[in-house]
Amino acid sequence: MFTPASPHMSQGVEVLGGPLTDVEKVLTPGAMGFLAGLHRAFDARRRSLLEARVDRQRRLDHGEPFDFLKATEKVRQAEWSVAPMVAPLSDRRVEITGPVERKMIINALNSGANVFMADFEDANSPTWENNIQGQLNLMDAVRGTIAFTSGAGKAYRLNDRIATLMVRPRGWHLEERHLKVDGAFISGSLFDFGLYFFHNAQVTLERGQGPYFYLPKLESHLEARLWNDVFVHAQEALGVPQGSVRATVLIETLPAAFEMDEILYELRAHSAGLNCGRWDYIFSFIKKGQANAALLPDRGQISMDRGFLSAYSQLLIKTCHRRGAHAMGGMAAQIPIKDDPAANEAAMEKVRADKRREARDGHDGTWVAHPDLVPLAKAIFDQAMPEKNQVSRQRPDVVANAAALLAVPEGTRTEAGLRHNIRVGIQYIEAWLRGLGCVPLYNLMEDAATAEISRAQVWQWLHHGATLEGGTRVSSGLVTRATDEELRVIEREVGPERFRAGRFTEARTLFQRLCLSPRFEEFLTLPAYERLLVDTAS
Repeated sequence: MFTPASPHMSQGVEVLGGPLTDVEKVLTPGAMGFLAGLHRAFDARRRSLLEARVDRQRRLDHGEPFDFLKATEKVRQAEWSVAPMVAPLSDRRVEITGPVERKMIINALNSGANVFMADFEDANSPTWENNIQGQLNLMDAVRGTIAFTSGAGKAYRLNDRIATLMVRPRGWHLEERHLKVDGAFISGSLFDFGLYFFHNAQVTLERGQGPYFYLPKLESHLEARLWNDVFVHAQEALGVPQGSVRATVLIETLPAAFEMDEILYELRAHSAGLNCGRWDYIFSFIKKGQANAALLPDRGQISMDRGFLSAYSQLLIKTCHRRGAHAMGGMAAQIPIKDDPAANEAAMEKVRADKRREARDGHDGTWVAHPDLVPLAKAIFDQAMPEKNQVSRQRPDVVANAAALLAVPEGTRTEAGLRHNIRVGIQYIEAWLRGLGCVPLYNLMEDAATAEISRAQVWQWLHHGATLEGGTRVSSGLVTRATDEELRVIEREVGPERFRAGRFTEARTLFQRLCLSPRFEEFLTLPAYERLLVDTAS
């Protein structure tokens, strides 16, 4: 057992997390020194870039329009390409994502998907135990030794053929509050990336692959430049050949959609393309435009073939293919509905339609959240994309247009939509507070991104006085009353025993506070994380 008083408290590193089994395998003296080096080299720049986000939001709130950067126009106009694709990532037609929980890692790697993205971010509740155990699980997965036996005695092992592993660290805005370097909390991004890279980079190369990553929540090419410099530093520090790291950036913020060329350029030696992070993108659209009344319809009416979502996904394809990079499609969050065949078929047909659109438009692959969707998505891409990818397919018909990237899709706002947001938001936060970052709700696999949409949409409708279908105006009284009523609905759905044992009242309080706050909270995971830290301290 590792304790904060162990000899590992050296090199200016202080561990505040409690004792965990096998933590010493992760927090080795070498790993601690590596983390300290990353923090000292890059944390000041990270904090400066976060301040730049705040400054830009202030300018947007005062009417500054979104547009492409004039200062980087030459980058957009010039002819250049990212580094050639590496063989393990040349065919990415179906990628599955999920948390770093042991059984889920095994199932995802065995799912038949081309790639599995192990997620320390939106699908992970960042408890100390989850983060450390996740690193241990990935160390075993990389070495092919990961195994799990359920309480019922069912054994899980890796198949001979498994998906290529990619890892998503937390975004730049998050800290790991269980570890300090020189008295300051380390970045969650550097903690997650650093530990995985230190323990596994060389092993992945020896096994014919490499350290591959997904990068979340970027808002500018300068943030991509920071990641690129982290990669260069990390490879040099451990003697890993430069260019071994490959990273795909999730375009899931509105500012990043206007800097896709620039983001690829900054990461060009390490780039593995861009991905349409659709759910967080909707959330960012609301957040960045919080000062204006560009009101979105019900979440269920916002599809990828309409408005700003269609425009940004098409531009992403054009941008990536021009630069020789993968353009990855978005998530299908549906899960099988086993007790209702008709409802299940309707849900699967939505997935088919979405994947047909992606393949037709020119995406090189797509995401699913459940292993049962892998064959469905793969069949569609196999038919539409017989080659490993369709990067050679250019899209000269797509025009970079700020108006299109800001176009609000038509639709209705309903009280049912408002109430659905409330139920989803409360139940997701409740699960997150219990250490679960990925939960099935109403036949969808929900993570932090969909919870963010839920609370952001309630906030937007309330603070801009949206009128719902039927004439009801969204007010604080309506939101409070609906929250009370939907909490009772949740209690009936989960049952009184589960309700009493859970953290629903606490989750409701946080969700309602975020919705009623006069100031839009940047991320719901920030105040929720404070709650986790209280739990740890107690």
